Formats: sequence, structure tokens, C-alpha cells
Amino acid sequence: MKKLLLFLVFAFGLSACSNYAKIVKGSDYSQKFVSANELYDQKEFSKAIVLYEQIYQHAPKSGEGELSYYRMAQSYYEIEDYYMAQYYYSSYMQRFPYSNKSEEVLFMIAMCSVKNSPEYSLDQTETELAISNVQQFVDRYPGSYLVDTCNQIIDQLHFKLERKAFDAVELYDRTQNYKAAVASAEAFLENYSRSQFVEKAHYILVKNSYFMTINSIESKKSERSAQTNERFRNFALRYASSSYLKELEAYIAALEKNQ
Repeated sequence: MKKLLLFLVFAFGLSACSNYAKIVKGSDYSQKFVSANELYDQKEFSKAIVLYEQIYQHAPKSGEGELSYYRMAQSYYEIEDYYMAQYYYSSYMQRFPYSNKSEEVLFMIAMCSVKNSPEYSLDQTETELAISNVQQFVDRYPGSYLVDTCNQIIDQLHFKLERKAFDAVELYDRTQNYKAAVASAEAFLENYSRSQFVEKAHYILVKNSYFMTINSIESKKSERSAQTNERFRNFALRYASSSYLKELEAYIAALEKNQ
């Protein structure tokens, strides 16, 4: 009984494949459209794409052609090929500029960019593009019910950039690259003034400012010493109860002793 069931399943599969191949090779575009929609509903997206492409090429200006092009984009999104999905969504906007799907499609273009955004430890060019695309949607449709979702996504994407920038600060600190640590910490504090990492970034700034000073040539020590003291005063005023304060106070005391 089990073998018979397996045989029937196998035979049905062969029949379905044979029928699909006939439809692909055939010239009945009404049947292609019906089959494409059935495959789409069954989540057979790769097969549906083949038929939708044929339908669009056959009648690009028709309602069926427009829906086929839209569903090609949707299908690529569903199979997680976000670059191809973004290409088709973007092309859809150009080919059908007056579509009633324009708002949805612009949102999906942005979502493709979001999906292509990598982990924060990697290059963040795609993340910057995603922020731009999501913001473009918000600017185009400020009254959309999706705006709150978009703003949350933008915050999440900004956090990736923030984390990436802070990782660089910590890396320069760990490797004792004092000058780079100071420069990156200053840039971080300027660009991410509300970050949860601000206190530690400020600590790294003062600490590396101290070590950069004591390792400087004599002609630069006076100026860098003054900068270190100023950075410490700003830290102490802002973080009077910081766990880093005693360590930084020791650096300043040593700096004053050696002047």
C-alpha cells in the first residue's frame, strides 16, 4: 500500500511537471495567466515567474501584463531574491507610473533595501541606501499608515550605523592607536550624541587623549595636555558618578605631575 501511494505521488508529480512544461512552451496566454496565478497562490514562485514574464512580454500594456509584472516582483521578494525584487519593483514604478499600487510598490522597494542591509559588523553602504529609500517613502506618503513602521525601521538602521561607528572607536582603543581613537571618538560623539554608548565613547576619548599627550613630542605636549584637561572637565561635569571617573582622575593627576 505504501509503495502504491509513493508511486501515485511520483506519477502525479511527473504529470504536473509535464503539464507545466506544455503551458510554458505553448501559445495559449489565457492558460498561461490562469496557471501562473495558480502557481503564485500555491507559492510556486519560481515557476510563476517564468509564466508571468511570458505574459508581460506578450501584452505589456494590458491589465494582465501589469499584474504579471507586479507579481514577478512579489515572487522574487517571496523567494528572498531582494536585488531582483527591487529591480522589478523599481521598473514597475517606471512602466506603470499611474498605478494604484504605487504606494505599496515604493514601500516594497524600501523593504528590499532593508532586507539587503547586512549585519552591523560588515560594510554599511546598503544600510545607508535603505535609510534613504525608507525616508523617500515617508516623504512621498507622509499620511500613510506605514509611516510609523518606517520610522521604527529607520531607527533600527541608524542603530546599525551607530554600532558600526562605536566598534571602530573600541577597536582603536584596544589596539592603542591613540590618535585614531581620539578622532573616531570625537566623530562618534558629534554624530551620535544621544547614543547609549556616549559615556564610554567619551571615556575612550579622554583616556586616549591622555596617552596621546604623554607619547607626544615636546612641541605638542602643552597643547595636547590642555585638550586632555578640557575633555576631562567635560566628562566630569556630564558624568559625575561615572565608574570611569577614578581612572580618568588618575590620568589627569599623572599629567599634572609630569608638567
